[in-house]
Amino acid sequence: MALKASALKVGDTHSETVVENLSRTQIVQYAGASGDYNPLHTDEVYTTQIAGYPSVFAHGMLTMGLTGKMLTNYVGDGRLAKFGVRFTNQVWPGDTLKATATVAGLREENGQRIVDLTISTVNQDGKEVMSGSASARIDP
Repeated sequence: MALKASALKVGDTHSETVVENLSRTQIVQYAGASGDYNPLHTDEVYTTQIAGYPSVFAHGMLTMGLTGKMLTNYVGDGRLAKFGVRFTNQVWPGDTLKATATVAGLREENGQRIVDLTISTVNQDGKEVMSGSASARIDP
């Protein structure tokens, strides 16, 4: 069922857990799918002994992609018109992430109804790892 402007109001939220217990395997699989083999994401020795991090960590774009799936689940496939984010903290193996979209505004543009959303993705400790905004076409 398509999201309808008539059923929305500013402040409405939609949340989903987008990954539970993120595994190192998932991070490496994302490296392969994206072609981003930065050793910070795939090489424990490099990351800990050279770069000084406690462990490898997830690609920011993996977090964005997981959050994007929440958005399309909410607004529907093919309706997302704009999606921009800022990565605020690292995502580590073992993290569970919950993404939330909040209705920031409803408007009309070129005869089309648009919902503007603010986005926040947090880890299991409630620490924000990504923030952003999105806009999507919706039914009246």
